[in-house]
Amino acid sequence: MTKESDVLIGSSNFEFAALDEAKNYRAALMREFNAQLHGNVLEVGAGIGHITAELRRMPQIEKLLSIEPDAALCDEFRDRLPDQDLLQGTVRNLQSQTNWNAIVSINVLEHIEFDREELAAYYRLLMPSQGALCLFVPARTEIYAPIDKDFGHFRRYSKPELLAKLKEAGFGSIRLRYFNFVGYFTWWMSFCILKKRSFDVTAVRVFDRAIFPIVHGFESHVCSPPIGQSILAIAVAR
Repeated sequence: MTKESDVLIGSSNFEFAALDEAKNYRAALMREFNAQLHGNVLEVGAGIGHITAELRRMPQIEKLLSIEPDAALCDEFRDRLPDQDLLQGTVRNLQSQTNWNAIVSINVLEHIEFDREELAAYYRLLMPSQGALCLFVPARTEIYAPIDKDFGHFRRYSKPELLAKLKEAGFGSIRLRYFNFVGYFTWWMSFCILKKRSFDVTAVRVFDRAIFPIVHGFESHVCSPPIGQSILAIAVAR
């Protein structure tokens, strides 16, 4: 049976070539979390280091530790970022007594069967410093598609579900909002209606360069979207 922190992103079925094109997307996420990312930061589910590279550019982060359970992904991570601290395993394997100011979990929680236990573990790690969880997960159960199952997603989240689970774990001062309104419809069309089972690298590049900056600018500065492809959450352990 899958344990609480067994992340099921397999190196063979996760399309990092396409995701490598989402440069504006990753930069936007870092801006959203910027105020919470300082001091000692723990990155959970680092993959091959896409988000890690963004975090390393932030001068206010004094210590960054990345965690990744998949051995093949760890090998590629080390090839890309040989000087970055990396723990192969899960938060259950963490031996450090560091007081963590923030935990970054981006597109990871949906891969964990027992997500309540995982959130509770994050809370315990953050509580000594009343740190913040910077969490990003896929949204809206109605657009759960075959590709979600291929990627090992146990679920897509609703805002009420995620809010309830964060509160149950002990977090307070929780802020949730949908992210990427247009992405909701492109995901629905591509993967629910057309049943595609892979990303189109060119389409990802075009969306990231030409469409996403406009969409995100509107969502950030004009109107928060009523639905979205993902949910962005900031939750404080206090």
